[in-house]
Amino acid sequence: MDLATIIGLVLCVGAVIGSIFAGGDLLAFVDIPSVIVVGLGVLGSTFIKWPLEIVKGVAGVIMKSVFYAPTDIKSTIEEIGKLADTARRESVFALEKVQIDDPFMKKAMTLAADNRPPEVIASILQLEIDSMGDRHKTGQDIMQGIADDGPAFGMIGTLIGLVIMLGNLSDQAAIGPAMAVALLTTFYGSCLANIVANPIKVKLGYRSATEQSRMTIIIAGTLGIVAGENPRLIKEKLNAFLPPGERDHGDDAEKGE
Repeated sequence: MDLATIIGLVLCVGAVIGSIFAGGDLLAFVDIPSVIVVGLGVLGSTFIKWPLEIVKGVAGVIMKSVFYAPTDIKSTIEEIGKLADTARRESVFALEKVQIDDPFMKKAMTLAADNRPPEVIASILQLEIDSMGDRHKTGQDIMQGIADDGPAFGMIGTLIGLVIMLGNLSDQAAIGPAMAVALLTTFYGSCLANIVANPIKVKLGYRSATEQSRMTIIIAGTLGIVAGENPRLIKEKLNAFLPPGERDHGDDAEKGE
């Protein structure tokens, strides 16, 4: 679980609700017609933009910003180092028998064990990365669409409210409350965009970039193994993907010598 997402959501909701309690009544910010305009409007617009099978996955896309196993690049480099040791002690063909849980790494080592040319290995694995990136971009685009449509439908709801209000100007006492209700749709749309859609889009983009970086490390490590490079050299090259403070400069890097 991504605690940062939970903490951020709690802080945003707390800031909004806290400011409401500080200066008014929470019930004054509850208006069912406004919720309907923004909620159904955004949902309908999303259906228009995307095929049904894509829209069905929106909930799963949102959940990925909360329930996500963090990518441990350092452990990936360590595992590649062990695989490089195995390939050097036995042979590259032995990699096919090694138990590997990660599907992408397993595919990379299988290609290496099949004695495929390096350029073929790199090409096949890069296609996998590109395909994953396209799938992730779809989720980000959906969130961007929701972020754009929320305030737009909020404004539509506000205009509807203003038209109704202007049609009843004879009742001066009702103008103030009617104006407040008209503005609530803009409030709901802005909250949807800035508390939910935009932050989730950014988080999904970060997660996708991190995963692609991990897969790029696997490609680089696999090509080093196929080229017969020293396991220590392979790990030193892959350590470039880590922040300086996390890089392994210990004696364990010399196992391949």
